[in-house]
Amino acid sequence: MKKYFDLFFTMLKIGLFTFGGGYAMIALLEGEFVEKKKYMEKDEFLNMVAIAESTPGPIAINAATYIGYKQLRFLGSLTATVAICIPSFFIIFAISLFFDAFLSFTLVEYAFRGIQVCVIYLIFSAGLKMLKQMKKTAFSVTIVSAVALCMIVFSLLAVKFSTILYILICGLAGLFAYFLKQLRQRKEESK
Repeated sequence: MKKYFDLFFTMLKIGLFTFGGGYAMIALLEGEFVEKKKYMEKDEFLNMVAIAESTPGPIAINAATYIGYKQLRFLGSLTATVAICIPSFFIIFAISLFFDAFLSFTLVEYAFRGIQVCVIYLIFSAGLKMLKQMKKTAFSVTIVSAVALCMIVFSLLAVKFSTILYILICGLAGLFAYFLKQLRQRKEESK
């Protein structure tokens, strides 16, 4: 029972103190479950982030569900998912009751401007951590470089693509590289 409470309150804390959505939450999840509690290795965390991003639904909920399932199976995934959603639900519910009055406060407007800067930092730092931890193979460096170049060029030219397109293209490139590797191994074995 102690493990369930620990998982619940950890996810509740992360859900309560993370502004900016799932991407901003990645750094907190990594700090808590990889570095502090050591529930998973860095490679597994990177794979979990890739899966959470690729599957339908918000990345934060997908990540919480995965971590909960890894720790305590079905009830763990349910516990983690509910815990990470509770703060957002109540905060959004409270804001919706007083939305117009809430936005008219100058202090609230400035607070949100400050939070926006923090969110940019959290997303950027999570990306840098993942980039540092990524295995530096020729394939991974090529993919990261190609995606970064595409994002910069498309941003400068004001061309918009869905992130899903980037994920699908990179996934297909990974499958292509895998099949090429398998083909090379078979050729070497047949010699």
